[in-house]
Amino acid sequence: MKTHPPLPLTDTTSVWAKTVERPGRPKLDSDQRADVCIVGAGIAGLTTAYLLAGSGLRVVIVDDGPLGGGMTEVTSAHLSDAIDDRFTEIEKWHGEKGSQLAAQSHSAAINQIEHIVHDRAIDCDFTRLDGYLFRAPEHDQDVLDDELAAARRAGLQARMVDQTPLDYNTGPAIRFPNQARFHPLKYLVGVAKAIEEMGGQIFENSHVDYVEGGDHAKVQVGPHLVCTKAIVIATNSPINDLVAIHTKQAPYMTYVIGARIPKGSVTDALYWDTLRAYHYVRIQPMRDSNGLEQGEYDLLIVGGEDHKSGQATDTTQRHARLEAWAQERFPIEEVEFTWAGQVMETVDGLAFIGRNPMDKENVYVVTGDSGMGLTHGTIAGMLLSDLIQGKENPWASLYDPSRKPVRAALQFAKENLNVAAQYAAWVTPGEVHSKDDIQCGSGAVLRRGLSKVAIYKDDKGVCHEFSAVCPHLSCIVEWNAAEHSWDCPCHGSRFDKCGHILNGPANSDLPRVEE
Repeated sequence: MKTHPPLPLTDTTSVWAKTVERPGRPKLDSDQRADVCIVGAGIAGLTTAYLLAGSGLRVVIVDDGPLGGGMTEVTSAHLSDAIDDRFTEIEKWHGEKGSQLAAQSHSAAINQIEHIVHDRAIDCDFTRLDGYLFRAPEHDQDVLDDELAAARRAGLQARMVDQTPLDYNTGPAIRFPNQARFHPLKYLVGVAKAIEEMGGQIFENSHVDYVEGGDHAKVQVGPHLVCTKAIVIATNSPINDLVAIHTKQAPYMTYVIGARIPKGSVTDALYWDTLRAYHYVRIQPMRDSNGLEQGEYDLLIVGGEDHKSGQATDTTQRHARLEAWAQERFPIEEVEFTWAGQVMETVDGLAFIGRNPMDKENVYVVTGDSGMGLTHGTIAGMLLSDLIQGKENPWASLYDPSRKPVRAALQFAKENLNVAAQYAAWVTPGEVHSKDDIQCGSGAVLRRGLSKVAIYKDDKGVCHEFSAVCPHLSCIVEWNAAEHSWDCPCHGSRFDKCGHILNGPANSDLPRVEE
């Protein structure tokens, strides 16, 4: 079988993409029939497929890139039931019972991953370990005390400790036992292999143009159709919705560095601080390319510096700030990797998993990772496989995409006012007056009459021009200098430097324009 070799290191290549070989799958080139067609081959789509195939259903998966080539590829790969938005907020938004169900579901997701790893003998560095939430200097002890009480009401066996295992003085922290870490792409390679062994089919580089539910449900990929009984949209941000979901979640960029440290110099655990755009830290064991024992070392993975997608002008400084923060605290030898990803933050802290709102009954969706894409994606697999097979699931109401975030109404209003404000970019001047103002290897938005044009100037000085209007709902895209991408500040569609779609909800490239 043809394989994709590990990617060469670029400024935005994650350690996961650099250290895995992904067996290549064919492009969809004929009509297919399935019980379930899944759009998206990340952790949500593949987990759903794995569980459905294991129940004897015919599953077809289509993705417009390689296996795990979306947000799964750029995660920091924490596996935790200590929810990012914290249990004080989850309890406020969903009540004590909802908070308990949230904790149970994320714990069950880690258990499910562990079960699949062991059942399929997947070599993906899966390890159980502790997680620690420690206080940022600007916060007082009440932040930790309140969170500990809420976490314990949610049913977690958390407890306060005087200090994390880190060598510098973090002060008191909440210890969450039985968390985990792994190599997400090695895991997905193993899951995909198992799906195919059970009769499932996976097609890569197969862009979905159209989805239709109902009695004659189908997924259109170019000239070919997948005729199916049910459809799952697992594309991080749904490509089949205009507004139903997107008003209830907001896109945020998050930045990550991977720095070499001496093996064993930092205790292997998960760490977070209490900042809003918090720092998150973990270890990934590494081995030099010579494969010798003395070549082993640890990679310190540090993330944070989040901002609303398409709404920051200092993206190139984000990795440097992470490095400076880490240099003060850890024995860093050199930074080997820098990358970034996008998280979809829902207004009430939990993912949307279930039947797609205002759609046919047999169209399902998973989105709104809220910074916990790996466990939310696994929850999606467990929940959607039950819903599709007509089984009851205790988490169905909690994650229902049609839920109304009444208790999070203020956050809902705030995010939608922010989106509305972005349309003012239609009447503002361009970022530059002419193409001559754009440096080689960079991009900017230029006003040309009544239109705005996104221009990328390559290293040879050749300009590549596209409409700056996002195909989703017509916001004006912004240049992300750190990622060399065009990011939509409204709903998080992202395009590469040459206008090709990277991330929905837009489902087409930025159109090319001629001067």
